[in-house]
Amino acid sequence: MAHPIIPLIMCGGAGTRLWPASREDRPKQFLPLFGPYSTFQDTIRRVSDPALFGRPIVVTNTQYRFLVAEQLAAIGVEADIMLEPIRRDSGPAIAAGAVFAVKRDGDPIMVALAADHVVTDPVAFAKVCGGAADAAAADRIVTFGVRPTRPATEYGYIRAGAAIGPDIFTIEKFVEKPDSKTAERYVKEGYLWNAGNFMFRAGLLIDEYQSFEPSSIEAVTAAVAGAGTDLGFVTLDAKAFACATAKSIDYAVMERTKRAAVMPVAYGWSDVGSWQAVWELSKRDEFGNCGHGSESGSVVFVDSRGCYVASDKQLVALFGVENLVVVTTDDAVLVAKREDGDGLRRLVAKLKEVAPSVTEEHLKVHRPWGSYQSVDRGQRFQVKRIVVKQGGRLSLQLHHHRAEHWIVVQGTARVTVGDETRIVHENESTYIPIGAKHRLENPGKIDLELIEVQTGSYLGEDDIVRIEDVYHRATS
Repeated sequence: MAHPIIPLIMCGGAGTRLWPASREDRPKQFLPLFGPYSTFQDTIRRVSDPALFGRPIVVTNTQYRFLVAEQLAAIGVEADIMLEPIRRDSGPAIAAGAVFAVKRDGDPIMVALAADHVVTDPVAFAKVCGGAADAAAADRIVTFGVRPTRPATEYGYIRAGAAIGPDIFTIEKFVEKPDSKTAERYVKEGYLWNAGNFMFRAGLLIDEYQSFEPSSIEAVTAAVAGAGTDLGFVTLDAKAFACATAKSIDYAVMERTKRAAVMPVAYGWSDVGSWQAVWELSKRDEFGNCGHGSESGSVVFVDSRGCYVASDKQLVALFGVENLVVVTTDDAVLVAKREDGDGLRRLVAKLKEVAPSVTEEHLKVHRPWGSYQSVDRGQRFQVKRIVVKQGGRLSLQLHHHRAEHWIVVQGTARVTVGDETRIVHENESTYIPIGAKHRLENPGKIDLELIEVQTGSYLGEDDIVRIEDVYHRATS
């Protein structure tokens, strides 16, 4: 292989299949479910060997851009981060990555991967990529077909056809997610799971997209051509990209092209689509139990079997139960049958009706400068814990309905109120009147932590008028 494979990482999806840990504002690809790294970070680390892979392209959206940048920096990897102005499913996202790669690298071989999948054997994965690259160089769009380990009903399947090379086959047909009886038959007949990961030459993918979805690829090409940069992110042209048809890459290209091929693989793949999958992938004790706690949390099992517990802070003790999932966060507790993924979907649908915010946001809200978390709230007051990273700088802003009182508990704050700027140290405080322009910064070498007490007639987050912002979120 003369040139490195360019990884194209799809990182813009939002989901609640792992609620309450995964929510719209911080979905599962950014969570450390199996160790110190998130599945996004593990995906990036899996394609970081410079002997095989080149500089990654990450496709995400504005909501997750700083999460992506922060998690890349944490593992010391650089990438081009492309922002979709609107979600258009995997087809336009992959097409945009291919067009960008042609512009940046000529006409490279690319591997498109979802950021929220798990691979337990990265060595086998790398070997697969090396073999698939040869087929891709011979103008095949290669999909990785995972050899089933059970009759799964949550995946689509692929029936392989005639051999066209070592471990490479034509695709006889794609089939949708089956019922349990059909899934058992598929496994017996040698069908493969459709993992949704692909290897292709960028130019070929664009040509095939042009054959089947000409207006969409033209819109995507225009969006890349008109792309700008914002704080180092590649921003696709919004008007052009909105003209692309929302469609998965399977429907847009793979089920229609004559260039499709499948490579059977076995490298410990999972899309981590349920708490059952998390339990299967986790280290368990002799009774099949797994406890995942934070530094301040712990888990105790007595006379229990086959249970999974994840706790942010609270001690969780299970006695005399079997096959349960218990997940606690600061604002929610889930207790469910471990194997009933459909039941969780119904639960989340109900929650979206009665308490939508609990499916969208965590109590701890991440921002590019740090985070904040509500710790108490009344009719006319709210108390927050705010953490500002080293060098972090909040927007210059004002509020029409609330005043704020800040007490520094760790670090040093640079506070601007009106025309005055001063340094506030630990165990000191400052007051921001209603309507006053103000800004908070961390000029120190450690994280700044403070307690904020808000008082006023309206305490919503939409009572923020941003006048100036280093993260380009100013509203006036």
